[in-house]
Amino acid sequence: MSDILLEICCGSADDVIEAARGGADRVELNSNLFQGGLTPSLGTLQVVKRHVSLPVMTMIRPRAGGFCYTDVEFETMRADARALLAAGADGLVFGFLHPDGTVDEARTREMVALCEGRPCVFHRALDVTPDWKRALDALIRLGVTRVLTSGQASDVFFALETIAEMIRFAGDAIEILPGAGITLENVRRVVEATGCRQVHLARHRSMPDTSVNNNRSIYYGGALYPPEDRYDVTDGDYVAAVRGRLG
Repeated sequence: MSDILLEICCGSADDVIEAARGGADRVELNSNLFQGGLTPSLGTLQVVKRHVSLPVMTMIRPRAGGFCYTDVEFETMRADARALLAAGADGLVFGFLHPDGTVDEARTREMVALCEGRPCVFHRALDVTPDWKRALDALIRLGVTRVLTSGQASDVFFALETIAEMIRFAGDAIEILPGAGITLENVRRVVEATGCRQVHLARHRSMPDTSVNNNRSIYYGGALYPPEDRYDVTDGDYVAAVRGRLG
């Protein structure tokens, strides 16, 4: 399994540096992983490119809550895509759906064109499409490089047969990247059961920040009241353990 590519989902420059330390082969760079990953800042990408040489796939997603965007949101996505590619992004990650959950081919085609031959990834928007075979056919036709998917289940481990079927269906026309719920304990089983050649996962450890301890009644995160005295960063040791488990 030593040739299995390990992609780590990251939400900051520190995340990417830790992922690289742990032996990741590629990263997906986001902001706000709590909401599934949104577009990172231009400064984050610039710092990442100064510190690591890994391929950096950069998320283009202006908000959480679905994948059917307004015209202004799509304009923002195009502007972000151009700026991030110019700053050194090695490829883009995105997803466009119609209100009925089918692939928005026009917007997907435009984003693929912006990549100008660099890898383009249709993310887990695929997992809410009504017919994944029709969706994959459309993405193949549009020239998408890769699809990130949990096999239309909440966790890859509940969809091993579906992911294996996706890989057989895709053949060499498009890459299938399993992600969601992959761990040190199950990564070999996922690879063996699906025949995948790459995996996507995230793992974080909590870091303290005592600067807020003078007033613990204050929250900045709205009604969810997330803890303000800690933050998450990629666990490089865990990444290394997964790399070791793969050989």
